[in-house]
Amino acid sequence: MSGDLYGPSGGYGVPPMPSSPPPVPPAPPDGLRAAAVALLNLSGLGLGYALLRRWFLLALCWAATAVLLFVALPADADGVPTFAIAVYVLFLVLVAVHGAIAGLRTGLAWPGRPPLALLLGMFLLAVPAGGTLLYDDARDEAVEQQLLGRLERADDLVAEGGRRSFVSAKSDYRTALDVYEDLVANHSGSRAADRVPDSMETYYATVGAAYGHKEYCDAIAPLKYLRTVPRTMSKEALGSLARWPDGRLATSLYECGAASLSADEADWVTDFGDLLSTFPRSEQTSRVAPAVGSAVARTERNVRGDDPCAAVEQLRSLNTRITQLSGNAGAAADGLSKSADRAGRSADSGEYSCGVDQYKDGDFDAAQKTMDAFVADNKHHKNRERAKKISIAAEVAQTLPAAGKRLPTTASGGSISVTVKNDSPDPITVYYTGPVTGSFELKACGSCKAYSFASSVMIGFKPCSDSGKHYPQRTISLPAGTTYFVHKPRGAGTATPASDTAKLRSGYIYTECAYTTQTLGSSY
Repeated sequence: MSGDLYGPSGGYGVPPMPSSPPPVPPAPPDGLRAAAVALLNLSGLGLGYALLRRWFLLALCWAATAVLLFVALPADADGVPTFAIAVYVLFLVLVAVHGAIAGLRTGLAWPGRPPLALLLGMFLLAVPAGGTLLYDDARDEAVEQQLLGRLERADDLVAEGGRRSFVSAKSDYRTALDVYEDLVANHSGSRAADRVPDSMETYYATVGAAYGHKEYCDAIAPLKYLRTVPRTMSKEALGSLARWPDGRLATSLYECGAASLSADEADWVTDFGDLLSTFPRSEQTSRVAPAVGSAVARTERNVRGDDPCAAVEQLRSLNTRITQLSGNAGAAADGLSKSADRAGRSADSGEYSCGVDQYKDGDFDAAQKTMDAFVADNKHHKNRERAKKISIAAEVAQTLPAAGKRLPTTASGGSISVTVKNDSPDPITVYYTGPVTGSFELKACGSCKAYSFASSVMIGFKPCSDSGKHYPQRTISLPAGTTYFVHKPRGAGTATPASDTAKLRSGYIYTECAYTTQTLGSSY
C-alpha cells in the first residue's frame, strides 16, 4: 500500500536529495614540503610543480631549460652569454620561491612524505651541477681547439712567408709572432701553448733560411729582426733561441761585407761597421782588419795593371772608407788606421802610373793634372822629376799633339844653342819637349805691344828684330832632333798659346820669338 508524504504543514513534501561531500580542508603548513618543492624546481626540470600537479608551470620550466640548452649547446669557446645565464638563474629563483609558497599548504601527489621529496630534490640538484661541470669541460675543450686553430693559422702564415722574400713576408711573420706571444703569456698550460716552442723553432729556421742557403747579404735583415724577438717574448719561453741569431748575424755581416769589399762596393763599410759595434769581441770581428788590409794590397797590385787610374781611385775610396770605419772600430781601430794610411800613400804614389797611362792614351789634359798632383803629394818620390817632365810634355801636347807620341825622359842639355825672346807686352812661360823637356819663364817686354793681324801676315814681317828694344830672352842648349815649343802667356785673359815645331841640326844657332797678334782677341 502506498502512501503520500506530507510535510509538517500537512501538504506534499519534496523527497530529500543526496548531499555532496564536504570540501577537503587545506593541508596544514609544512616547511619541509615547501623546501622540497623549491629544491625540485631548482633542478631546472620543474619537478616540484609535477608533485603539486601544476602541469602548465611544469611545461614552462621545461621550455625555459630547453631554451637555455639551445643557446648553450654545442659548447664553444665564448660560453653562454652572461645575459642568458642571468635570466635563467633569476627564473629558477622565481620558480623555487613560487614552488615553496605553493607547496607550503598543498599536499604532494607523490611521495607522500615530505622528507623523501626533500631528499629527492637534493639528489636532483646534482643534475644542473653535473651539467655545469660537463659544460665547463666541453667549453674548455672548445677553447683548446680554438687556441690550436690560432696556432695552426700562425704556423701556416710562417710557412707561406718562407716562400716569399723577407720584406714582403715580414708583416705575416709579425702577426704569427703576436699569436705565439699571446699563447705563451695568456694561455700558458694549454695544449697550444705547449706546442709553441716547436713552432718557434720552425719560425726561426724559416725567417733565417737565407743564412742556411749561404745568402749572407739577404740574411742580414731577417737575422736582425730575429734579434728583436726577445724584446716582446720572454727569454725563458725562447730558451736557446734567444741567442740563435747572434753568431749567424755576425757571420753574415762579415761575409757580406767581405764580398762587397772585393767588388769595390760601398756597402762593406755599413756591414763591417755593424759587425764591429754589435759583436766587438766576436771571431768574425777579428777578421775585419786583415780583410781590409788584403783589399788594400790587392788594389795596390792593380796600380801596375791595365787601368792604374781606376786602381788609384779605388785606393782613395778605400782610404776614405777605412778612415770612416776605424772611428768606431774598438780593438780593430789600430789595424784599420794602418790600412787607411797605406791606401792613402799608395794612391799618392799611384798617381804617377795613372798619369803615364793617361799620357799614353792621349788624354794630355788629365795627364798634366795628375802629374801636377803627384808632384805636390810626393816631395821625395823617385819619379817626381820625371813627373814634372811629363806634365810639361802634356802641356805642349795639348797644343801640338805630335809632341805626345813619346814619353819624355829626364835628359837635359845638348850641343845646339836656342835663344827664346819675348816680343810681347805679357810675361810668358815657354814649354818645350823633344829629346829634352823643360820650361822657363820670360818677363814682359815693357816697350813692346801687340801686332795687328794685318801686319803679321805681311811679307817681310820680322818680330824681335827692333835693335832699339831690349827683349827679355833666355838661351838653352838642346840636342839635335825635333823639339816642340809652346809659348803661353800668363794672366793675358783671352790670349791663347802660340807654338812652333823646330827641327834642330848641329852647326846652327836658333832663335825663337814670342809675340802677340791682335784680332778679336789676343794670340801668340
